[in-house]
Amino acid sequence: MSANSKKIRSRKVKRGVQKGVIHIQASFNNTIITVTDVRGQVAPRCSAGACGFKGTRKSTPFAAQAAAENAIRASMDRGMKQAEIAMSGPGPGRDTALRAIRRSGIILSFVRDVTPMPYNGCRPPRKRRV
Repeated sequence: MSANSKKIRSRKVKRGVQKGVIHIQASFNNTIITVTDVRGQVAPRCSAGACGFKGTRKSTPFAAQAAAENAIRASMDRGMKQAEIAMSGPGPGRDTALRAIRRSGIILSFVRDVTPMPYNGCRPPRKRRV
């Protein structure tokens, strides 16, 4: 072998993930599903906008279901069998995304609600004078 001949490897290596965490972020405008391994490194991710929904249709429960199915299909292709779910946000796609994940056949260890709740919060805006 000569000095210049090196083995060329691709940079991105698809790792198999046995157990992971599924993060569902449901806002009023979009639903984002992120699948990570237990250390927090992102494997596949999908959102209602990435599934082809635009405008107000992004915020529907059906769009959230489609996004969840796409993300779960991609993660099952990588070998995911067991998962935890961390949900955050008040959006309409919360329950529908969870239902789609339950139907997929992945074993769920637990479901957490990690929505940030303020103890006292910011100062509210002043009263309107009309």
